[in-house]
Amino acid sequence: MGTPALLGLLAMLAVGVTSTIIGMYGIRMRRSTSDFLVASRRVGPVANASAISGEYLSAAAFLGIAATILRDGADGLWAAVAYVGGYLALLLFVAAPLRRSGAYTVPDFAEARLPSPGLRRVCTAIVLLIGTLYLLPQLQGAGLVLQTVTGLPPWSGAVGAAVIVLLTVIGGGMRSITFVQAFQFWLKFAALAIPAMVILSLFMSDNRTLDRPAPPRFPADAVVDITVDVRLKTVEPVTFRATGLIDGEQVVDNAPVTWAPGEHVVARGGRLEFAAGSPVPAVFNRPATDQAWIEPMGRGGGLDQMLTIYSTLIAGFLGTMGLPHVLVRFYTNPDGRAARRTTIVVLAMIGAFYVAVVLLGAFSRLYTPQLMMSGSDAAVLLLPTAALGDNVLGWLLAAMVAAGAAAAFLATSSGLVVSLAGVLFTDVMRGRWHRFRLAAVLSMVVPLALAVSVTRLDFALTIPLVFAVAASTFCPLLVLGIWWRGLTAPGAITGVVVGALLSGASVVAALFTVLPDNPLGTLLYRPALISVPAAFLTMVLVSKLTKGSVPPDVDRTLLTMHAPERLGLGGDRLARRSQG
Repeated sequence: MGTPALLGLLAMLAVGVTSTIIGMYGIRMRRSTSDFLVASRRVGPVANASAISGEYLSAAAFLGIAATILRDGADGLWAAVAYVGGYLALLLFVAAPLRRSGAYTVPDFAEARLPSPGLRRVCTAIVLLIGTLYLLPQLQGAGLVLQTVTGLPPWSGAVGAAVIVLLTVIGGGMRSITFVQAFQFWLKFAALAIPAMVILSLFMSDNRTLDRPAPPRFPADAVVDITVDVRLKTVEPVTFRATGLIDGEQVVDNAPVTWAPGEHVVARGGRLEFAAGSPVPAVFNRPATDQAWIEPMGRGGGLDQMLTIYSTLIAGFLGTMGLPHVLVRFYTNPDGRAARRTTIVVLAMIGAFYVAVVLLGAFSRLYTPQLMMSGSDAAVLLLPTAALGDNVLGWLLAAMVAAGAAAAFLATSSGLVVSLAGVLFTDVMRGRWHRFRLAAVLSMVVPLALAVSVTRLDFALTIPLVFAVAASTFCPLLVLGIWWRGLTAPGAITGVVVGALLSGASVVAALFTVLPDNPLGTLLYRPALISVPAAFLTMVLVSKLTKGSVPPDVDRTLLTMHAPERLGLGGDRLARRSQG
């Protein structure tokens, strides 16, 4: 193992050890079930905002947004806008009323708003589905980071991350991971901001540009291994050496190949070797020149592109308020006012984070353009040494980025495990607090098994799918449950099930089949444009048809959620349950 790999491994281990120590410190502060599940609702806005930002900014945000910018340019900004804007929607519609409801989990909220065992069971199943789907890319991201940095097999990173997360969570529950996630946010923000500033100064001193009407060039000799069948396009002639099935013909012994401008196909297992200065082929339907890359709708603004943008915006804006590990954080605030303040601070934190991510994604176009052809999720990890060279500064910044990536997948995974374990604990196991530890272990089993067995998809594909499921299920339930007195249990159940079936079908199709490159395939990868309106409409129509099922105490329940805390009308279901 060389020096860069050793530094990266040591940095990642340091993050894991520090996170575990901070998590174990929570044992000294944990005194009750409330401490374990909601940190006794005593977390202040700044501390809670740091923890929320820590768990929300996942491996997909750390690695995937930069990869999207590398491939799509200006159009990739829509993803960052959607994920930041989701907290604005959360602030406007959900944060304070949800905290005043006194619930701990989404099933708790559903029971408080619409007393129905069936609805609670459906919500429990959806929490487990969303949490499992979101844990999958976090664990696979851990495997990608460890493989990129050290060359170790991906499964080892997934298993290592799972162990560290469980040690953190079972030690002190919500109170301990609050400290852990706050630490991890500031670590990963520094791990992006410092390299971004260093490479920005290099970029400005070199007088480089990103708006040439030509494709990017390989900055050095590069070897590209093709892991899936891929269609590429070139706008300039390019000569390279290759082995594999190229344009339907078998090329052997690293023979020279020349491509004319146009479309070309490389089968899985192909190996392409390009000389420094050669133009970089682009994936078909991606911007091929720097000028097209930097202009909005640079690919021509076709139907597929428009569907992708609108579905991404809907999933990001509405899916954030349906993510269980995000919602559980608002239960830890002392009151609804603190919940609103927390959300405002979170907006500033994640906004600054995404600025650094976008910068690194843009610089990847100059210094690691070969990743446009395959494996772009590793762009942030490889950028420091590619830009600064194989020297001590490049190694140190690469190790810092590796540490930040480790913090990213550990923080999000910790929050997801707590939310999953909380639902298992309160709705399935129904035991004393020591069973929370068993629930945490059980919540990790299925995601870990999938992480080591399912082929990893790009984060730009998997994360929007999870957001789409959340936007299609819990978003309609929360928005209508908080703001519409006419919601009924049959309407809520039907709407959640319809949204889950439509978005869940897309998840299955994306994970286990190859989708066509047409509008239908785009909607399967980005189902929110269809599934979210369908869920809302179904919930409203069925509620209208069953208006006799509106709970008789609905006005009192809504008053509890909307009245200021100083009136003393708020609820705390967890406290009442514990006292009972």
